[in-house]
Amino acid sequence: MPSKPRPIAERERIDRSVFEAEIVPAAQPVVLRGQVSDWPLVAAAVASDAAFCAALRAQASPVAGEAWFGPPVIDGRFGYDDTLTAHNFDRRLATVDQLLDLIMRQRDDVAPWAIYAGAMPVARHVPGFAATHAMPLIDADRHMLVSLWLGNRTKTAAHWDLPQNLACVLAGRRRFTLFPTDQVANLYVGPIDFTLAGQPSSLADIEKPDFERYPKLAEAFDHALTAELAPGDVIYMPSLWWHAVTGLEPLGAMINYWWRDGPARMTTPMLSLKHALMTMAGLPPNEKAAWRTMFEHYLFCDDPVAHLPQGARGILGELSTEARQRLVAELSAALRP
Repeated sequence: MPSKPRPIAERERIDRSVFEAEIVPAAQPVVLRGQVSDWPLVAAAVASDAAFCAALRAQASPVAGEAWFGPPVIDGRFGYDDTLTAHNFDRRLATVDQLLDLIMRQRDDVAPWAIYAGAMPVARHVPGFAATHAMPLIDADRHMLVSLWLGNRTKTAAHWDLPQNLACVLAGRRRFTLFPTDQVANLYVGPIDFTLAGQPSSLADIEKPDFERYPKLAEAFDHALTAELAPGDVIYMPSLWWHAVTGLEPLGAMINYWWRDGPARMTTPMLSLKHALMTMAGLPPNEKAAWRTMFEHYLFCDDPVAHLPQGARGILGELSTEARQRLVAELSAALRP
């Protein structure tokens, strides 16, 4: 039998210096209990769902965003149909005000429709949020995405995010189940070019795991971490950690902060993976093994070209604007049919 997920490490409220010196460099998930308990929307949620809805409505804009709607039969679990060529939910546009109405209208239903709005840009949908809800752990001048998540008892399939993530629970309890990146082979990941929301996700139901259908999932659970978060709690998730999130209340809301370290010019390495699949997938085993050696050397060694002078390193050195443009042109030409 697989092990039960172990608890995620916890800390009480910390300041930015501790976050930057201890939490981020460790690259391990951490729950920060009560980190944003002083936020006005959290205080409203602790008072009642009605108070939270009133407070959020007061700050929300009339701009509509994308939301997912799934029939009761999916039991809150958004995913694919049996063919893996279509999703089991519909996408519609709705405002924050409309979403709150729909969620509250069926809050007492035994089998409600699943409602989920994810990654709604706060600046567009809750424009007054930043002025009244400071995030003390991240430099306000850092480039980051700040998003609102709103829904009911929904299950988000295990997936990874490219940026680092601070997820802050505003309302309703949420359960997070995390897996290290290296468990990718044990999570039965769905298509990488037809995803639910941009990132590949597991086909397995993490809340109700079927170890007969997905036997390698047991190994993943031996490495799993979990925690339940209440309003005011925050979880830090390093880049590329798999995470499944389950809403445990009829009304749930969360704010998350996404940011990346490294040069601003960098796009997602998923593009490199897709290109590599196109150029390497059909190679014989001995050639694949040779290319593994090349990738290990040029991408993952600390300084693979230390023996070359700076002026002779080309794209293996500091990538100038001109060199980047030449590289983009070369790759674009190669990709043309």
